[in-house]
Amino acid sequence: MEKIDDYAIINFDFSPEAIIVGGGDFPTHETPLAMLHSTQKVVCCDGAADEYLSHGLTPWRIVGDGDSLSDTTKTKYNDIIRLNPDQETNDQTKAVEYLADKGIKNIVIVAGTGRREDHTLGNISLLIEYLHMGLNVRIYTDYGMMVACSGNQSFYCHKGCAVSIFGFGTEDMKSEGLAYPIRDFTSWWQGTLNKTTGNQFSIHCKGEYIVFINYPQ
Repeated sequence: MEKIDDYAIINFDFSPEAIIVGGGDFPTHETPLAMLHSTQKVVCCDGAADEYLSHGLTPWRIVGDGDSLSDTTKTKYNDIIRLNPDQETNDQTKAVEYLADKGIKNIVIVAGTGRREDHTLGNISLLIEYLHMGLNVRIYTDYGMMVACSGNQSFYCHKGCAVSIFGFGTEDMKSEGLAYPIRDFTSWWQGTLNKTTGNQFSIHCKGEYIVFINYPQ
């Protein structure tokens, strides 16, 4: 399994090869919006295309099973629609797999959270699956960034940023540069509500985890 190199710096300044627009809350924060306007390959998950188009934007591709796509969009944008009827994956994963098949590894997901909480939890947890695929996939929301990691990792952000860490069977978890010590959490809530003491922090562990970093206030 490929992974981000040990202690390679992860920060907000990320230049994705492609962006996936999900069916959650469309972004309003300047960081995900700037990415949307500067990235040529924007893939909408099925019905998310209708909202994306309502903002005066046109996607590069529309990927999904087509069940939530309007008839108008199906007809007008038929040439960029890539249907995938697989019911064992959600539309977000279909979009990720579509990009991976084209050799695209650095991907940002926006509008992947909000609205239905079950979809939000599912979309976030899938970051671990994309890590297993050797991809560098991040979710950007109106509040911050989420990224899946494996093993030792360092992060750059402003002092005082809110940080939450969600372990998926990690061992020997320790940190540097965070206000509160971390450990091998037994529940997701135990790794929430931490904060940075400087401009960089590091996590040392065995196993996989997801990190949320709040945008600088």
